[in-house]
This record gives sequence, structure tokens and C-alpha cells, in this order.
Amino acid sequence: MELRQISIILLLRSNSGKNTSKYSSQGKFMHEAVVLQYLSETGALLEGHFLLRSGLHSDRYFQAALVLQHTVIAAKLCAAMAEAWEGQNIETVISPAIGGILVGQEIGRCLGVKAIFAEKDEQSNLLLRRGFTLKPGERVLVAEDVITKGGRVQQTLDLVRAQGAIPVGIAAMVDRSAGGVDFGIPFRSLVKLNLPTFEPTQCPLCQKGIPIDKPGSK
Repeated sequence: MELRQISIILLLRSNSGKNTSKYSSQGKFMHEAVVLQYLSETGALLEGHFLLRSGLHSDRYFQAALVLQHTVIAAKLCAAMAEAWEGQNIETVISPAIGGILVGQEIGRCLGVKAIFAEKDEQSNLLLRRGFTLKPGERVLVAEDVITKGGRVQQTLDLVRAQGAIPVGIAAMVDRSAGGVDFGIPFRSLVKLNLPTFEPTQCPLCQKGIPIDKPGSK
């Protein structure tokens, strides 16, 4: 894949929840080219015909697992994500399973707090299992690998609030929502990918008869 085909804006600190144009990791600024190189070299940016978790189709896909499997790279990226939340009195990081678990665990480690995850039941509702709990008033950060429509993150926010805990913000490795989500609390992403998405009925790849792939299920 040619890197110029993808428009990427790196983001980090924002008091309002809006993205800014640079981020730092352990006190050092990481340039766009470095992140692009990480994503490219690990094969995390895929081309094809993909069914996204949101139900939309795309000819580009970010497979977070392919970059997160490289532990040193994952540590650097997640450290940059965590730094945006230092001083916010975060007590717990929660992630929707499965995609956000590694991101949440690493962010939690960087912040020195516990990291838990929520799982789907048979009706695709998110639940706390395995003895995980949240206390009333507990300050919680939601962590996710990639956000398109934000449905799974919204479910996680609802779960946190149902426990009486306080969702402080949302940290995502990749935001490919194109500005289409508003969670009502600060949302800070490491990378913003402006990749094309299509409704299934309007997908040009479907119209060409190109087989669709659901990479997140493999």
C-alpha cells in the first residue's frame, strides 16, 4: 500500500476532547512518519473489501492486532496514548473485548492503575464478568483499538454509568469516524484515519462483485 493513499492526522492532547496535531511519548515528540512506518511495516493497514464492525464496508482496514503483536511498538504507542490522561485521577481503564483489551492493559500499566474488560452476552450486550467490578464514583477511562461509529464504546460508557462509576474520557488508538461521533466526554485518539466507508447498499465493491472479508473475525 502506498502511504500517500491514506490521510493520517496524529492527535493527542485536548482539554475539550477535540483532536490536536501532535502527541508525545515519554516526553518525546513522535512524528507522523514514525507512526506511518509502524503501521506499514507491521502490515496493519490492509487493502481489499472489508465488512467493518460498524456494519459499513470499506476498501481499507486497520488491523490493530497486527501492530499490537509487536510488544515494543505497542508499548510506545500506548504510552503516548496514556500520557494524555496523566493527572486526570484515573482509577481504572476498561475496554470492550476483544479488540480493546491489549490497548487498555497497556494504558493501565502506563498509568499505574488496574485494567479490566467487558464482554458480550448472547444478545451482544456488554457485561462485567470474571469478578470485575466498578465502584460508585470510580473514575474510569474507556480504551479501544479503533472507533468507526462508536457503538461498542457507547455500550461501555453505559455499562460504566450503570455501575455508578464516572467515565472520564475515551482513548482510542485509531479514530476512523471522520468526526461522526460525539460521546459527550473527552475523546482522544492517537491516529485519525480518513478512510472511505460505504453503506452496504451503496458499496461500489459489492456492485463489482468483489468478495467481502470480515478480518476482525479471523
